[in-house]
Amino acid sequence: MKHIILLVLSIYSFAIEVQKPKVYNEDIDVTNWLMSEKLDGIRGYWNGKELLTRQGKKIYVPKYFIQNFPIFELDGELWTKRADFENIQNIVMDKTPSKEWNNITYNIFEIPNAKGNFFQRLKKAKVWFEKNPNKHIRILKQIKVENKEHLDKFLEEMISKKAEGVIVKNPNKPYHTGRSSHVLKVKKSSDMEGKVIGINISKKTGVLKSLVLKIENGLIFNLGTGFTKEERKNAPKIGEVVRFKYFGFTKRGVPKFASFLHIRKD
Repeated sequence: MKHIILLVLSIYSFAIEVQKPKVYNEDIDVTNWLMSEKLDGIRGYWNGKELLTRQGKKIYVPKYFIQNFPIFELDGELWTKRADFENIQNIVMDKTPSKEWNNITYNIFEIPNAKGNFFQRLKKAKVWFEKNPNKHIRILKQIKVENKEHLDKFLEEMISKKAEGVIVKNPNKPYHTGRSSHVLKVKKSSDMEGKVIGINISKKTGVLKSLVLKIENGLIFNLGTGFTKEERKNAPKIGEVVRFKYFGFTKRGVPKFASFLHIRKD
């Protein structure tokens, strides 16, 4: 019986407790914090032995890609370029690594469970890869926030380049997991994920009319905008998780002006 339980547990992956940003609002003074581009790729958690997604799924990565990786943990984003999420997801989530991995970079933004402040933690990775180089490694560039105007200008610059947004972080805090007010995402719109629990198909055209989503707080609503013609013909399936953007909430707590972005497979 014990062996059966272990076998069952091995089939399933478990979400990793990682650092997650809260949403920035203008009442928060982030002067002297650090800001960096928010990359829209697949998060990769290096546990010292292998790369995992944020949900704990194994990433089948070519051996050359993780050459010279350290025995300590790393947290970063597997990425190619802006506005390329679906391509990145297809490459990274393929169980048979393709030559397209040559286009992927691993952009490190945190050193989990390392001691010291953020500068000291990042230095640990910088020193390691200076001695043990890997051409796929990038240490995500961090810029000191001078004031709110500086942050706003940087955000506008990133948005103009089709970036997803900006992350600001208090560099003086020790490493922590979960959501906190010390790591914030700054965007023109917000985004979240929902699980597909129903699909509404148009009787007239036979294509997707809207998805019925259940979000983290248990609220259920219909998502009907943001889909391409091809996505309406090949709708997400029940049980899949999709990401959508929105602009605030209604009095009932429904995301306003919600628009489909993509399916999450990680």
